[in-house]
Amino acid sequence: MSSNNSRSRKAHGRGHGSVSHVLQNHCFGCGQGNPDGLRLRFELAPSGRSFVCRFRLGPRWVGPPGHAHGGVIATILDEAMGKANKLRQVIALTREMTVEYLRPVPLKQWLTVEGRTRAVRGRTQHNVAEIRNENGEILARSRAKFIAIDAEKMFAKHIKGRERALGVMQRGLQQK
Repeated sequence: MSSNNSRSRKAHGRGHGSVSHVLQNHCFGCGQGNPDGLRLRFELAPSGRSFVCRFRLGPRWVGPPGHAHGGVIATILDEAMGKANKLRQVIALTREMTVEYLRPVPLKQWLTVEGRTRAVRGRTQHNVAEIRNENGEILARSRAKFIAIDAEKMFAKHIKGRERALGVMQRGLQQK
């Protein structure tokens, strides 16, 4: 899989608030430290209201011949919607998600995924995402509920080293 190598590499939307010199991001979807992952790179859209990633899937992500596996498509949409939480400086986890597979998603072609927030109700973020081909056709779309969490309480015991989860994640959010 290739991602967005021709564009400038901004800190916007990378990882789950990771700080590369302190911790390596091993997220399956966006972690550059995960050699087996998708390694997606998101940027804040010019409008400032969504996160966007241009990518190309290689043959290792095959489902139907010549096309991406549905689980990979769902993962990409989930990552895009997850990045949208950063628009409000929120760390949130997916609670439920619906995917509509509208057309087969081809391998070896440039695609774009975009995620944005549709509504916020208390701790619940209602986000949406779409995968489009180079002609702008929507191939798959999703909607999900994300629940804002206290990262220090939830993840601190899983982070090794001297940095606490909340501090690392908050610094990542502030890099916008």
